[in-house]
Order: sequence, then structure tokens, then C-alpha cells
Amino acid sequence: MNTQRLDKILKKMETEGLDQMIISDPYAIYYLTGRFIDPGERLLALYINQSGKNKIFINNLFTVPEDLGVEKFRFSDTDDYLTPLCDCVEAGKPLGIDKTFAARFLIPVIDHSGASSYKVSSICIDEVRACKDDEEREKMRAVSAINDKAMAQFRGLIHEGVTEEEIASKMLDIYKSLGADGYSFEPLVGFGANCALGHHGPDNTVLKEGDTVLFDVGCRKDGYCADMTRTFFYKKVPSEKHRAIYETVRRANAAAEAILKPGVPLCEVDKAARQIIEDAGYGPNFTHRLGHFIGLEVHEYGDVSSANTKVAEVGNIFSIEPGIYVEGEVGVRIEDLVLITEDGCEILNSFSKELDIVE
Repeated sequence: MNTQRLDKILKKMETEGLDQMIISDPYAIYYLTGRFIDPGERLLALYINQSGKNKIFINNLFTVPEDLGVEKFRFSDTDDYLTPLCDCVEAGKPLGIDKTFAARFLIPVIDHSGASSYKVSSICIDEVRACKDDEEREKMRAVSAINDKAMAQFRGLIHEGVTEEEIASKMLDIYKSLGADGYSFEPLVGFGANCALGHHGPDNTVLKEGDTVLFDVGCRKDGYCADMTRTFFYKKVPSEKHRAIYETVRRANAAAEAILKPGVPLCEVDKAARQIIEDAGYGPNFTHRLGHFIGLEVHEYGDVSSANTKVAEVGNIFSIEPGIYVEGEVGVRIEDLVLITEDGCEILNSFSKELDIVE
């Protein structure tokens, strides 16, 4: 068990008036134990308590190290495992439950545990995970560096007659050749008007001269996720409108990154990018928030949006990804991952954002 991370979660629980909590999210359990288990329909639960009476419930199907730093309760599919879980709960006290705890487990716990009340308390974990520690920061730098190298090779796949699917089909091998463990999400590859479609998946569209080529791609390494988007032009920029759209998105990306530092409200970061796009007349064509938090999962708790008044904190890692999408015509998105540092921010992606015409 990572005691430093556990202590931070327990302190958050204290501010929420909680002495105890059941954690079922496999990523949160991995964050604390270093062991990832996908339980499927089976119970996976970590009970934590301010007094240190912690216990993890793991089906016998799953192999885990002998020492996870926490007492283990092992059970088979035919065992009664909910009664022992309920027996851990301190009766008469509130019990925190995380957002992924399935109803088929939660309802029996409510019926039999004797807790005084139940509270969705994932925030106690999510806010801790949102501020990456030194180990996590290094892993995010490493996986982002792989993504930069991969993007250079993906650019080399752009050629006359190729389809979106043909390019996408080569990406996993490239990632693995660079040391990645796999995708962090399935790659998004779009040509021309397809770039204007939200999260367009690659299809049999054939590349033609003047198309934009959008790659929204990410890999995973040592448990952590990368995510980056770049938009290229093939052979030529078809019009001054296309060029202006690209440069507007690039300026929006730069404007948001320029103001990043601890204490800046995340809604103001969104505003910095959005204002540039609105001033260029494309406000309605920027159809999503500016960014999402990332780490063990490609989309984690927290975002960079007009609705989020929370401030940037040291250790936050999130995307900055403005875009303009003109349906039936063109789409441009430019995305970096950024790390909030003590005196500003570190941009984790170094691949060029200058307008790039692939010959």
C-alpha cells in the first residue's frame, strides 16, 4: 500500500466527515496498491479506515503479490463475501462509497452493514489523484515523449491514396516499437471534412490533395496515459479560410498555455482560448470544453471548462485542446498535455504545432 497516497485520501475523508470508506474503482485501488485488477462482474473492494483497519477483498481468480501492504480477504465465487465486508464497517458511523460501487453490492451493504449513513465520496480519491506526485510526473513525461516520437512516424504514413483505416492499423505497432505498452484509447484519424466530426473513427475515406489530416492519439506506458492531437495539411492549404482557421486554433492553444500557473481558475484558462476563437467568428464551431485531466485513465476527474471555477494546482496534468469544426468542410484541433509546476507549467508535448504541409 502506498502510505503517502493513503494518508492524503484519509485527510480528504476527514474533511468530509468520514472515518471509513469502501473503494471499488480498479484504478483507485491500483493507485494505492500498485496492482491492477479488472474484476468484471466480481467484487473487488478496498475498505479503508482512519484507525488503520484496512482490508482488501479479492476473488481467488486473481493472482496478486503475497504482500500488498494491506490485509487480504480471499474468496471464491460460491463464498459469502458480502457478510465479511459488512462486518468491517463500523456501525453507527457514516460510510463513504465510491462512484463505481455496483448496486448489486451496495444494496446488501446498506441493508446489513449498520452504517449510520452512506455518502458518495469519490471526491476524496479523485482530488488526490488530480495532483500527481513525483513518480507520476516522471511517468507522464515518459509516455508523452513516446507519443511525440510516434506522431513523427504517423506523419510519415500520410501519402497519396491511403485511407484513414490503413493509417490507424499501423499505429499500434509503431507505439510498441517505441516502448509503449499499448493504446490509451483507440486512435482517431480523420481526413478532410471528417475532421469536423466529433471523435470521428477511422473509416475507408481516401486521402486527397488539400485535405486536413487529424490525428488524436495516445499510448500507455507503465500504467499512465498519453494524449495528443495534431492537424496536418496534405499537399496544400486549400484556401486562406483553412489557413486562418488553423492559425486561430494554434493561437488559442498558445494563449491558454501562456497563463497557466498555480491559482489560475480553470474557467479562465478555457476563456483565454475560447475568446480568440470567438473573436475570429468561430465561437459556435468550438463545440467542447478546452481540456480534461489525465493520468492512469485518459479522462480523469476534473476538466478545463467554462463551468469549472476551481484553480490549477501544482501537479495537475490536463489537456489543452482547442478546435474549430466547420461541418462538411474542415476541422482543426491542436492538443498538448500540460503539467502545472510551482512557477507555471510544463508542456509535456514537444511535437511542432506550426502549420505543416505534408508533400
